Amino acid sequence: MRQFDLTPYRRSTIGFDRLFDMLEASTRQSSADNYPPFNLERTAEDHFRITLAVAGFRRDEIEIVAQQNLLTVSGKKDKDGDQSAFLHLGIATRSFERRFELADFIRVEDARLNDGLLTIDLVREVPEALKPQTIAIKTGAPLAAIETTTADEAKAA
Repeated sequence: MRQFDLTPYRRSTIGFDRLFDMLEASTRQSSADNYPPFNLERTAEDHFRITLAVAGFRRDEIEIVAQQNLLTVSGKKDKDGDQSAFLHLGIATRSFERRFELADFIRVEDARLNDGLLTIDLVREVPEALKPQTIAIKTGAPLAAIETTTADEAKAA
């Protein structure tokens, strides 16, 4: 993948450091290990799903950690538990760690393991105070003008 130099943008913007760090980290990470494979999908307006193919892993061998703006999914296979003499070992059992950068106000709603697929449901919940609000338009003089007029009348009396 091509490397982009984001230095000119860093010089001319303020407060976007986290965004540029995420972009640079994702380009470095994309050339790294692609195990386990995963899908990202939008299931509704503010609902998302991550599906990871984790065949051969049990629930107790997978850990999901959600921190602020970061979701980490890791798996560690217990090597001591299976003493079989394999003639061919084609199912990957190596440890893994997948990191997903999350936007603000996204939280993990549910995680399920079924038929070798780990599905993690995410939901965006924007607080009411940050949602757009429609402001009702009233008629008449502004409140500050009414208060000033009342104060001037009181002084004159």
